[in-house]
Amino acid sequence: MNDREIRFEMMRPAQLREELARAPLVFLPVGPLEYHGPHLPLGMDPINARLCAEESCRRLGKGVVMPTLYIGTERERPDWMLESLGFKKGDWVVGMDFPTCTWTSHYYQEHLFGLMVASTVEMLIGQGYKAIVIVNGHGAWNQLETLERLARHYSHTTDVTVVWKLAVVLDISEKNLMGHADLGETSIMLHYEKEFLGGQKVVDLAALPAREVPLHYKDFSIVDGPGFSDHPAQDKVVRMDPRDSTAEKGKRIFEDTVAMYVDLAGKALQGQGQ
Repeated sequence: MNDREIRFEMMRPAQLREELARAPLVFLPVGPLEYHGPHLPLGMDPINARLCAEESCRRLGKGVVMPTLYIGTERERPDWMLESLGFKKGDWVVGMDFPTCTWTSHYYQEHLFGLMVASTVEMLIGQGYKAIVIVNGHGAWNQLETLERLARHYSHTTDVTVVWKLAVVLDISEKNLMGHADLGETSIMLHYEKEFLGGQKVVDLAALPAREVPLHYKDFSIVDGPGFSDHPAQDKVVRMDPRDSTAEKGKRIFEDTVAMYVDLAGKALQGQGQ
């Protein structure tokens, strides 16, 4: 079954019906095009979501993967976080579009993001899927809350199980807080270059300053977990430095994340008697 087609957009109706009959499971990758510092592609979040979804689907041996929804939402930074990041109270900063960024992110307004995800979920429900796994590549709090609300809504008002997780291992995202464009995400993308992108170079570490130059949060839109908390590094400098990234570190994060999704999808199917 390892060579079976799992990409929804590449399958013919008969193939989709056959896979649906085997297991009414679908993975839905979601993530915005977002500024990830000068060294990473804007597609970091959706690329990560898609590859985690596809690998999880393959390893589980069941289900299909929808085309990625290149959408995400963000909010203005609250005063306490502005100070953690090195800005002043009252500054206007939305998501990772710091004043120094060289390209603005493609953020959707929160209500539009919710409507687009909800409409997609409803279409999948209408096609007969009973277990819908949203693979979310973006960690903005309003995005997480929107996905949680939608998953709970459809899981309680229909006979379908809708679940979601952030596409990174839980010990990074929940205990230590997930960073942005830091060592973790950069290592993940280095792994993808090596294993999934045919050697295509999408990471440019040379775009970062020399190693002796400290990476202040506000100067590069590169932030490690503490920068998003109320106890940041005193000097507002990245400690999880992307210049220390390796493909090996990225592989470990990816493997743990895929295992998490395999378990999540398996439990969703079990809940549906599959």
